[in-house]
Amino acid sequence: MSKATKRKHVTREVLDEFVKPDPKQIIVKIIGSRGNNLHEAETADGKKFLISMPSKFRKNVWIKRGNFVIVDPIKEGQKVCGEIAHILYKEQVKYLKREGLWPQEFLNEDNFCVTSHQNDGGKKLELNVDDSGTDSSTDDELFVNPNHAQTLIMHSDSSSDEEVSEEGNETVSNNDE
Repeated sequence: MSKATKRKHVTREVLDEFVKPDPKQIIVKIIGSRGNNLHEAETADGKKFLISMPSKFRKNVWIKRGNFVIVDPIKEGQKVCGEIAHILYKEQVKYLKREGLWPQEFLNEDNFCVTSHQNDGGKKLELNVDDSGTDSSTDDELFVNPNHAQTLIMHSDSSSDEEVSEEGNETVSNNDE
């Protein structure tokens, strides 16, 4: 099987399959990446351990902090105590919640953050909305490029426009009188 065909099948499996965990499998939350295809995970009880990513997912599917996965436990593992069986995305999590298989401790978790999707040739940005119905992103969280000079533009009711630079206390007057 070629790499492209393998990638297509693995991606389709991850995105389109709605799986229920076996009795021996557990749902865990990814805390962070530890390198060499190892990730630190936390169970619903709060127990933390390392899990490995199988070779079929490597270079095909990426997971990040806050995602949920279904793990096959490894009994003989000292440091690495499990292997990822399935990666859970938003729709799979909703399915498991409807089926009543989602751990109660993870019900209040919000792991879905700002994501971008490519639709109709343009980018669409989805923002989180919390339970109160307000947008959870604020202007304080917006990225500011430190490589560009910061300027403060002050508008007044008078006929003159003034621009004040934050780097120095220079005032530039643009009066055409």
